[in-house]
Amino acid sequence: MASKRNVEDEILDAARACVEAFGVRRTTLTDVARRAGVSRPTVYRRWPDVTALVADLLTRELRRILIAEEMEADREAAAGDAENTRTQLVRHAAGVARAMLAHPLVNRIVDTEPELLATYTFHRLGSSHRAALDLLEPAIAAGQTEGSVREGDPGALAHLFMVTVQNTVTSHRLFADVFDQDGLVEELSVLLDGYLRP
Repeated sequence: MASKRNVEDEILDAARACVEAFGVRRTTLTDVARRAGVSRPTVYRRWPDVTALVADLLTRELRRILIAEEMEADREAAAGDAENTRTQLVRHAAGVARAMLAHPLVNRIVDTEPELLATYTFHRLGSSHRAALDLLEPAIAAGQTEGSVREGDPGALAHLFMVTVQNTVTSHRLFADVFDQDGLVEELSVLLDGYLRP
């Protein structure tokens, strides 16, 4: 028998396929259940509606991006990378931005249903934000101790750093006449480095 986590992953994978193919408005929980090969009650017990399901899906996808970047940082540390903490933070933020810009689900939502992101853009932090802050705050504090990051409340610096990455990614269409995506990430890196530099 499949574990609860495996069933949830199957449902989230099915939701991702549906949303990428049809958009959020045209996706139903019945569609997701059918694609996942589970009963409708199995889906309805976990999520009351498609909006809640997509919110959890976005959280999962963003956490996966953060975990991949964290693993990359661990590999670099094990290899004895000599970069200072500020440089590492900026490079990893650029990696997160690139991954988000290339992510089909993120692009589909930003392009066709950006209002789904409004709560997490204007009103409150979500669990993926909290996960990012859990990584950023201690790294910024370590950079301050090391001398590569300027003084200031690490929590405040982490919040603005994170929101800058998020807003640059979600508003990337505004820059289409100015930068390609690589150029946008390069400029974001310059901005973040300048913000953290002592």
